[in-house]
This record gives sequence, C-alpha cells and structure tokens, in this order.
Amino acid sequence: MPDKSDKHGAKLDEQIERETQGMVSGGHPTHAEEFKETEPFSNDDPDDPAAQPAADREGSPPGMTAQDVEGRSALARMLTGVRYPARPNELIRHAAEGGAPDTTVEALRTLPKREYENVADVAEELGYGREERRY
Repeated sequence: MPDKSDKHGAKLDEQIERETQGMVSGGHPTHAEEFKETEPFSNDDPDDPAAQPAADREGSPPGMTAQDVEGRSALARMLTGVRYPARPNELIRHAAEGGAPDTTVEALRTLPKREYENVADVAEELGYGREERRY
C-alpha cells in the first residue's frame, strides 16, 4: 500500500481515514447532540439602512421608531471596524470598500464635514433619531 502522507505513517493514515469517513461520505452534520450544530442564519435583515424593515418591532427606545432602530442597526453593521472619531471621507471609504449599497454611500456623502464620535452620532445626522435616556 503506498504511503498517503509524508507527515504520518501508513497505520495512522488509515486510522484517520476511518475516523473521518462519516464526515466525508455522510452529507450531513456528524454531531449526535443537536446543540453542537451551528445555528442557521437569516438574510432577512436589510443591508441597506434606507430600506424599510419587513415589520415594525415592539420595544423601540423612546425617541426612535422601529424603522430608526433597523436603519441604525444596518448602518452600524456597515461601519463595523471604523475607528472613531472619524471624518466623513473615512466613513465613505470604509462603507464603499465593505460593499455598502450605493444609497448608503450617497447618504454618507451628505454628512457635514466634521468629526463623528460614534455610530449614533452618524445615525442622528442622517436622520435616524437618537435614543432618549430612560432614567
């Protein structure tokens, strides 16, 4: 029998092949316990903060609508990794390189030329509203 690997001996290669046979030929997860399987994910979240959410959500914070919450959340996902304080050109470049929709990039181009402290600051300037303090 020819050697299959230069890292292991023939006996160890055969043992590894037996152990992984179920994973290779099964076509389904090999975990017996359901909690070990990966969670499915949904693509229902809009990637475009300007897009309308599918349905209103209960529990929006005071001072914000459900659409504001969804839009700010989508904006935050697109601006993940930005180092604050940031200027509009940095936000635009980051969003464009991250594949943000053209409508979002154009909205960021309308931002006044100043430094923004965080995503909430950017969202408020774009008209998403600002959460009021609850206490």
